Amino acid sequence: MRKLSKKSRVTAAVAGVALVAVGGGAAYAYWTTTGSGNGTATNSAGGGTVTLHATFDAGLAPGNQVNVAYTADNATTSSTVVGALSANVTTNVATCLPAWFEVTATTTNTNVAAGALGTSVGSGVLKFNDSTTENQDACKSAIVTVNVTSL
Repeated sequence: MRKLSKKSRVTAAVAGVALVAVGGGAAYAYWTTTGSGNGTATNSAGGGTVTLHATFDAGLAPGNQVNVAYTADNATTSSTVVGALSANVTTNVATCLPAWFEVTATTTNTNVAAGALGTSVGSGVLKFNDSTTENQDACKSAIVTVNVTSL
């Protein structure tokens, strides 16, 4: 029998390893199975509470009206939707009657992003109705406040 050269021995060894690596002559077995599982997570508690603002020009007098802009700030980490708005008027003078004023609030569902400031959520009109039977001097220099809430 003749001796194999070094090159021939290396080639034979590589071929043998390759044969074993691809499964030549080796047997393997596996098991099959079935299974099931699930995962859970808690949803957000919602967008939370937004802070609403009403902004309008000063200087209202009996018989006049001004536009009102409604905005929202959302300090939470979730976006939220502001729907319908409700507004009313108060004054800082007891004899300057809120009943002399009318305020409207028109809005549609408006998305207020998380962390947003000053997002427009609606508009309206503030009217100072002129009374023909009552002296409205008590409202001179009075502070008129429009309170707004979302429904």
